[in-house]
Amino acid sequence: MRYRLGVDVGGTFTDILLIDQDSGRTFRAKTPSTPHDQSVGVLAGIEKACAEAGISLSEIGQVLHGTTVATNAILEGKGARVGLVTTAGFRQVLQIARSFVPGGLAGWIIWPKPEPLAALEDTVEAVERVAADGSVVTALDEESLRISLRRLKGVEALAVSLINSYAFDGHERRVAEIAAEELPGVPISISSEVLPEMREYERTITTVVNSYVQPQVARYMDNLATKIADGGVDGNLYVLRSDGGLAAAAAAAAAPVNLLLSGPAGGVAGATWVAEQAGFPDFLTFDMGGTSTDVALVQNLQPRTGRETKVGDLAVRSASVDVRTVGAGGGSIAHVPELTRALRVGPQSAGAVPGPAAYDRGGEDPTVTDANVVLGYLPTQLAGGEIVMDRDRAHQAVQRIADAMGLPSAEAAAQGIVDIVNENMFGALRLVSVQQGFDPRDFALVAFGGAGPLHANALGRLTGSWPVIIPPSPGVLCAYGDATTSLRDEAARTHIRRFSRLTDAELADLLAELAETAAATLEAEGIDRAAQTVTYQVDVRYHGQGFEIPITVEPGTGLDALGKSFDAEHERLFSFLLGNEHELVSARAAVSGPRPNVQPAALAEGTEDASAAVTGTHKVWVEGGWAETSVYDRSKLLAGNIVQGPAIVVEMDSTTLVLPGHAAFAHESGCLLISPVEA
Repeated sequence: MRYRLGVDVGGTFTDILLIDQDSGRTFRAKTPSTPHDQSVGVLAGIEKACAEAGISLSEIGQVLHGTTVATNAILEGKGARVGLVTTAGFRQVLQIARSFVPGGLAGWIIWPKPEPLAALEDTVEAVERVAADGSVVTALDEESLRISLRRLKGVEALAVSLINSYAFDGHERRVAEIAAEELPGVPISISSEVLPEMREYERTITTVVNSYVQPQVARYMDNLATKIADGGVDGNLYVLRSDGGLAAAAAAAAAPVNLLLSGPAGGVAGATWVAEQAGFPDFLTFDMGGTSTDVALVQNLQPRTGRETKVGDLAVRSASVDVRTVGAGGGSIAHVPELTRALRVGPQSAGAVPGPAAYDRGGEDPTVTDANVVLGYLPTQLAGGEIVMDRDRAHQAVQRIADAMGLPSAEAAAQGIVDIVNENMFGALRLVSVQQGFDPRDFALVAFGGAGPLHANALGRLTGSWPVIIPPSPGVLCAYGDATTSLRDEAARTHIRRFSRLTDAELADLLAELAETAAATLEAEGIDRAAQTVTYQVDVRYHGQGFEIPITVEPGTGLDALGKSFDAEHERLFSFLLGNEHELVSARAAVSGPRPNVQPAALAEGTEDASAAVTGTHKVWVEGGWAETSVYDRSKLLAGNIVQGPAIVVEMDSTTLVLPGHAAFAHESGCLLISPVEA
């Protein structure tokens, strides 16, 4: 069972990548997503990839899956009805929240506040109290709790979040035991397991979100596991976490709050893998799919991670790759509002059904894909021939934009659509670079997703990030990331101490204890301790500050060195330092298993002449007019070949556009490196 299979389900396509771990050969499949039941599209893609490889499904050893089920449940408001147990006096913790008003005050002051995921009528109070040091102030009143829980008949999941339970979890565990008796069959999440850290609101909302998505994620996992097993797959199912590590399906279903950025994290993991092969440790990632675009920053081959995960207007405390998302994809719909008469693109998307007008599946709205078809950038087929592009329908749809704006041609409207969506994505890239204190010109740009390589050259020009790296199989790179990452678990704890009241030995003992907890989870999955890798992170602040900064530390790091690292990061972020004493807030240990034995691809040697890969010529709209350009078959390119722009490079799962004044170099790793000709 030498095959690993990565699966990524997007809003438009389901991507499959099958890897032969012995030879490094890969087999790709891309099939339309099935929103009514995602497992249908997944199984269809697996069967397609196995047919291409000439193997049976029973030869797959592991299925590694990036999923958006938890994310979609929140965005669509289709989660479970959640009951909540709080400490007496804290019943309105979700309603009070952080009193944050989004956007400009004048525009939002009359906007209705979103309803909490756990309604007030489904929230009950437990008579109990624990102090911040973990001592019991008021014992748990079990009898009154039982009476209160009986009022929650009808809830589909239960969250328990008691004050200061991160310091003492005994009351929460007892509440869970009683709730299991009073509400049999209802899944229960307790905050001391989901997020054993300070800050009552953040811990409560994170636990409630875990309960909100848990039933739907569990059903999906069970359904998918059953479907692939019935289809003949004997391998185990693993799911990608938001922080870029893998978790066993059962563990993922128990803590689905860690899956909210599962899909985008796969793309960052895959981009890190290919950038390492190409020799570029610092880069921005640009993942443009059919519905949205995800961007991130990676420095020294380490993705930047954060402690907050945002989905829509909801923010929870969960470790995740720092990915920013904008509603800009191939299916993003272009429209001209009556009020402003100014062209807008997205965030509404045509999705997989009915899709862009060019798909000829009933879609009529003009999309970014239709604009690319009108400009001649897209070939006649997508997804290995599953979708045949209808140029006439694309032209008709985009012409409506031209008519609405009084433009001279559909080509001019299409160029406007592409320019606007490029600016939208450029804005997202600035969020992870310039606004975080990084100069994008110091980074390469790794572009992937089905639509990413079409817009990559233009984004490189906007950001100044060179080279632009187009990985092998860019359309299924998220699936590649799923298949090339390793198992991971994390343990965390709040431990507030001023540095003057903490010793190096106490810090080392705390980190070692957390590492032991996380390591035991991986050992239960069959990964020997000797094969595990541990990384540590601590949250530090100046005493008196209301926020902290996560700092990565090495084993044995002392408080002196930790303080200097914090000062350097604080100055980078805010350009000033304070004289206050340093204070430890929380600590975390993340344990990872070994990376899979996947051999990188290697192109055969060639010369600069890429003419052998030319399959014909095609007209494209560049710099305000039509130009005859060569079309290249990427599978025929050799290491060292140079493709001069303007040019189109086609492959099964994506299309790359090389603009005039730029050239693409075929690297031995299989990547295309696009740079300005003068560079």
